[in-house]
Amino acid sequence: MSQFDVTVIGSGPGGYVAAIRAAQLGFKTAIIEKYPTLGGTCLNVGCIPSKALLDSSEHFENAKHNFAGHGIIINEPQADIARMIERKNEVVKQNTDGINYLMNKNAITVFEGVGSFESATQIKVTKNDGSSEIIESKYTIIATGSKPSSLPFISIDKERVITSTEALNLKEIPKHLVVIGGGVIGLELGSVYLRLGAQVTVVEFMDKIIPGMDGALSKELTKVLKKQGMKFMLSTAVSAVERNGDSVKITAKDKKGEEVVVEGDYCLVSVGRRPYTDGLALEKAGVELDERGRVKTNDHLQTNVANIYAIGDVIKGAMLAHKAEEEGVLVAEILAGQKPHINYNLIPGVVYTWPEVAGVGKTEEQLKEEGVAYKVGSFPMRALGRSRASGDVDGLVKIIADEKTDEVLGMHIVGARAADLIAEGVIAMEFRASAEDIARSSHAHPTYAEAIKEAALDATAKRPIHM
Repeated sequence: MSQFDVTVIGSGPGGYVAAIRAAQLGFKTAIIEKYPTLGGTCLNVGCIPSKALLDSSEHFENAKHNFAGHGIIINEPQADIARMIERKNEVVKQNTDGINYLMNKNAITVFEGVGSFESATQIKVTKNDGSSEIIESKYTIIATGSKPSSLPFISIDKERVITSTEALNLKEIPKHLVVIGGGVIGLELGSVYLRLGAQVTVVEFMDKIIPGMDGALSKELTKVLKKQGMKFMLSTAVSAVERNGDSVKITAKDKKGEEVVVEGDYCLVSVGRRPYTDGLALEKAGVELDERGRVKTNDHLQTNVANIYAIGDVIKGAMLAHKAEEEGVLVAEILAGQKPHINYNLIPGVVYTWPEVAGVGKTEEQLKEEGVAYKVGSFPMRALGRSRASGDVDGLVKIIADEKTDEVLGMHIVGARAADLIAEGVIAMEFRASAEDIARSSHAHPTYAEAIKEAALDATAKRPIHM
């Protein structure tokens, strides 16, 4: 029987990062993955492939609508969806091959098969050919991630009624894509096909899109996406989804309680994700789940079984790849006797539409609910010279600071490269910077980041320079 110090079940961002950090710290490490490629949802059917398609569709959008304004005259561009999907697959392969390289570099043993507990220290690996072997591990890290959720009355046929996984491999551009759910995944994939010429209608139960983010971001993104042609049915509860041949009919009730019907040729069900623990046989190890099917953990991400830990989407908290990565490192370092920490308030959230959306720290709604006295500074992207030069004038930066101490409590951005700009907010808040600290820091000109400085000036002294 093979024996290991640390075994990780699942090779997504949390799992493979945990394995690498454990190996770096001197542990004999193994990783178990049920699929033939490493990288989990993120690299195979999530973050990476969706960004590849977003980039391809953005290039097409620019060629079709924006190049002429820059003095670039081309013939009418055509969208080759097959080539876009092929390129997406190439990008995925490059990334998953990279994980294979890292496993070899760090002498991590990779098992392909389904990992399930035989006991708290023994794990059975069942391979695709039906054979199996049992390995022994001093510590185990559960990193099995999540799967797309649905609604009880919806039948996902993976052809016309689809999840994000199928939306990444369509063989045609939909005529009318109906998206159920106005969260990150639905808006990103909706944007892909909107740019390629599809009509896109988003049906959302809440009264706003991206409901977990600051209200200013939701309002701004709604305005921008509407301008791009996306349609929204907010405060609308879906009650039925029926497929008839190549047509899908969605029946719902609006905020007045009146029945509404929308029909399309594809329906993307994007109502969140659920923790994936199927096949782990957790009961054999004695590991407990909470009421939402997540693995229960303490502040050190340790389960009720002392030598078993869990990270990422399978436990409580935001389902984000970078959150899982931080947790993977934390567990490995705890096992090595170190004292790492994670400030969950400073895990940024990003929506990769264009313009991008990003936020970190407290939202204005949260601070109101908590009764915290605060002040707000904001600055529109269209007031920046860099934004006007590139034509990316939509969006804003919003900084929330403590009313008395001026400490930055939240940063929220809609704009070009918001996904990259938000790191400035993370660093500032990690070091408990004030809005004035940001305002007095030099920002290169001309850059999008100048909007952060200007918003900080507005927050700390109501004296932005360029507005």
